Amino acid sequence: MTGQRTIRIGAGAGFAGDRIEPAVELVEKGELDFLVFECLAERTIALAQNERRSNPSAGFDPMLLERMRRVLPVACARGVRIVTNAGAANPLGAAEAVAALARELGLSSLKIAAVLGDDVLDVVTATPLPLIDRAGTTADLAAIVSANAYLGAGPIAEGLAQGADVVITGRVGDPALFVGPLVHAFGWSLDDPSLIGRATIIGHLLECAGQLTGGYFADAGRKTVPGLARLGFPLAEVKSDASAVFTKVAGSGGHLSLAACKEQLLYEILDPSAYYQADVIADLRTVRLHEEAPDRVAFSGGGGGPRPETLKVSIGYDDGFIGEGQISYAGPGALPRAELAIEVVRERLAMIGVPLDDARFDLMGIDAVDRTGRGQPPREVRARVCVRTATAELARRVGAEVEALYTNGPFGGGGVTRSVRPVVAVASALIPADAVSPRVVIVEV
Repeated sequence: MTGQRTIRIGAGAGFAGDRIEPAVELVEKGELDFLVFECLAERTIALAQNERRSNPSAGFDPMLLERMRRVLPVACARGVRIVTNAGAANPLGAAEAVAALARELGLSSLKIAAVLGDDVLDVVTATPLPLIDRAGTTADLAAIVSANAYLGAGPIAEGLAQGADVVITGRVGDPALFVGPLVHAFGWSLDDPSLIGRATIIGHLLECAGQLTGGYFADAGRKTVPGLARLGFPLAEVKSDASAVFTKVAGSGGHLSLAACKEQLLYEILDPSAYYQADVIADLRTVRLHEEAPDRVAFSGGGGGPRPETLKVSIGYDDGFIGEGQISYAGPGALPRAELAIEVVRERLAMIGVPLDDARFDLMGIDAVDRTGRGQPPREVRARVCVRTATAELARRVGAEVEALYTNGPFGGGGVTRSVRPVVAVASALIPADAVSPRVVIVEV
């Protein structure tokens, strides 16, 4: 498909736990061609791999089916095609689950594409790769549980070309979720870095959904955004030269402003001249944004250079346990009693052999977040002890010592909570692009 027509593409989610109502509104009133759900954070896929270990049919975003139950019937009725990375560690299992849901909903003649090939655990465990966010190699990471390469837009466009109504991926670059539909709709070549660079910037502006319409931008008393409780999510009207207008559904909450677009443009950008993605090294320096009407911001400019020869790999690995305990003190002298409680737990943990070289002792309301200094003594303080340990048993002792403060610490403590949780840490490396082989599997209803 080629030509000068306009493609309307909406952002239905900016993270896994995002609201569903704005996406339903986009499908119902946005006159969309495509709806994208971005649902995969850095650590999420490693946690999903752990779920899949215990249940081979699991490992995808637990909210995927709820999103599809709400959106799929109306999307099918209006011809809106859906792209999402909610497949996480199990895109094929997710596609099969969505197919089963579609049958339950009475939908038929649906094609659901699963994009596979981002799982490069075998490659990473066989060949140590230098880490890019710290010293050492992947061989230095204990108990690697996942390794997923950031794929580009190619397999998404391929799935759509095969007629998919829904495309479900695992790890791909977030902007690629939007580039794929545009490549398919306009017939662009992935070897055109100027077009793909501009499309990548469009995807970057949309990828966080509500952040473009005033979410996260709002600052009470300084930057007013109306209707945050029913924030509308953005859509882009994209032309074949990769210029676009960003807007939202009329009457929805929020405000799509020039300032919010500028903030999102720079979000997570280290070097505006070189924004590395699998398809292109995008260049943001010549981007032009212009507010042409209320809630309508025009985009032009931008570009890019040839795609990099390597892909970023996100590696999840087991990194011990965190033991935590919290207790509150209130009334006159709350702060010195909380400080005494912290000192008691610190000394007790050292006495029973819990290493304290990776520990936090916070007075919440005093120094847990704001480290600039102390204000007036507060009327209530919550003491928090949090220690990383090698074993779950050592982590359990942290919360136990905090709980023991009830009768062995300062007077008036209450509201103890304690927890032990495993730590899944994330590291990054680069892998040769030709070592990764994406492929598309179609599930039909």
